[in-house]
Amino acid sequence: MKPKVKLAEATTPEGETMVLHQHDEDFFISVNGQQLMTSFSHGSEEELGRMAVQPFRAARQPVVLVGGLGLGYTLRSVLESLQQSKAQVVVAEILPEIVDWNKGPMDSLHPNLLDDERVTIKVQPVQQLIKEANQTYHSILLDVDNGPSAFSGKDNNDLYSAQGLARLHNALKSGGLLSVWSAYSDPQFTKRLRKAGFDTSVVEVPAAHKGRKRRMHTIWLAKKGQYVSQHNKTER
Repeated sequence: MKPKVKLAEATTPEGETMVLHQHDEDFFISVNGQQLMTSFSHGSEEELGRMAVQPFRAARQPVVLVGGLGLGYTLRSVLESLQQSKAQVVVAEILPEIVDWNKGPMDSLHPNLLDDERVTIKVQPVQQLIKEANQTYHSILLDVDNGPSAFSGKDNNDLYSAQGLARLHNALKSGGLLSVWSAYSDPQFTKRLRKAGFDTSVVEVPAAHKGRKRRMHTIWLAKKGQYVSQHNKTER
């Protein structure tokens, strides 16, 4: 068995150390020594991508915002689920190193993923894109940190606050869908979503497609009002 190899290191805006490791064919990213994500366990990230865009597979030009590139599984799932050539998928990733790692050592996970013409990478906080948006997106996916109970960073906590949810509500088109990934369930976050005006459901999905332990992750699907078709000229 091959040893675990350190491939690269980066510093987060909060000054924390993020490290990329590889063991055999699997990649691991940790923050301050605690594992944040791994290519061994990615089933829930793929489910997030699939469920978040499923309602918009018939839309001619769906506009999607993905918060967090990570290991690329969520983005790949979105692109595989949306076959439209004119779909627009904006990915907000705060660390340029994460983008470089996906193009470099981790390209073997999803060859040429970031070369898809429908994808635009924004190296900036997803919070900034949300603040600038006004009924812009059909679907917003948040795979940021470890979910509403943020693993690191005050800005991530603010993203899931009442004020943050109000901004997310405004950033979505009528009938738009906010989908949030989390390693843990959080009944208080469910209440905040509903209070913010979202029609909310909570789904538990397997964390991985393989392995003996059936660990579960949580996905919130929060809908804003009624979907307005792109074929309707009154759509905003």
